[in-house]
Amino acid sequence: MEVKAKEPKLEKSLFSSLAVKMGNLSSGIIDVYKGFEKCGDQKAAVLLDCGLGKTTIILRCLDRDEPAKPTLALEYTYGRRAKGHNTPKDIAHFWELGGGTSLLDLISIPITSDTLRTFSIVLVLDLSKPNDLWPTMENLLQATRSHVDKVLMKLGRTNSKAASEMRQKRWSNLQKEHPDRELIDPFPVPLVIIGSKYDIFQDFDSEKRKVICKTLRFVAHYYGASLMFTSKSEALLLKMRGVVNQLAFGIDKSKSICVDQNKPLFITAGLDSLCQIGRPPVPDNDIGKFHAHTPMELWKKVYEKLFPPKRISTLKDIQDPARDPQYVESDVDEMRIQKDQELEQYKKNASKSWKQIDLDS
Repeated sequence: MEVKAKEPKLEKSLFSSLAVKMGNLSSGIIDVYKGFEKCGDQKAAVLLDCGLGKTTIILRCLDRDEPAKPTLALEYTYGRRAKGHNTPKDIAHFWELGGGTSLLDLISIPITSDTLRTFSIVLVLDLSKPNDLWPTMENLLQATRSHVDKVLMKLGRTNSKAASEMRQKRWSNLQKEHPDRELIDPFPVPLVIIGSKYDIFQDFDSEKRKVICKTLRFVAHYYGASLMFTSKSEALLLKMRGVVNQLAFGIDKSKSICVDQNKPLFITAGLDSLCQIGRPPVPDNDIGKFHAHTPMELWKKVYEKLFPPKRISTLKDIQDPARDPQYVESDVDEMRIQKDQELEQYKKNASKSWKQIDLDS
């Protein structure tokens, strides 16, 4: 069956191709799932990052030997895997969100009450840019969690049993007798944090590596997430492929673990502990000086003391060149504003018509 999205009628312009792409994604989400309804199990993952690595991750997971291309806004692909002979193939849906934190509103397109129960989140961070790491991670996770919580609330109004099951399921990675069960707050959907460019990171000063490793271990453990570092190394890529395939196709989780800061971290969700991670890397008599109200806030302040974040406006300029003052062009900027408004209106109209979309076979 061929799934077709309705062709939007937009004025041909510099931004019409982007509007068509985003509009088709928005209006075609239900079509995508219905188009595979005769297949086996279906799962989905959104890959978030600051402009690196996620396309390569998907290509490796799907055994596709082709060059990775930059992600434009929000892009979709899928993969199939057979469980056995003469059995329906399982389907994995992948959405890639590009643009770092500048396009966070697009996360609402693939994650809906119809798709939430099959979703996982893969966050790809650039280990070679430690000053950008915390604000990028914080903004992406907060925005994603906020949207997922809203979707869960909406689901609860129509299917309270399903919403309750999802809230309970987020604890599934942690054993009931785990000592940290009362001290963490698992993400509402499965989460994997991948630190990329380990080949550059491994040459950092050992104290800097220690702070980054301990901080990411705490964040991952607090959110009930898996954590791993990767690079272009074939061995690390194979490990990464196994982790993402586990999310996408439900294969068995790896039980291996590496917490040595002198090696690439690899920690499956639920296998770490606050005791093993230890306290934030700061003298005991200095902890009170940070005036933190929560453990997460304390780790953030300790981390940002060593790696001060760039100004928010500077980060946004880097991630969204269209807003960079050095590229100012009045005619283009005015047209951009106009087309942004048209795009927002189109997205609103498209989202209202999801239920009226017909499948062309």
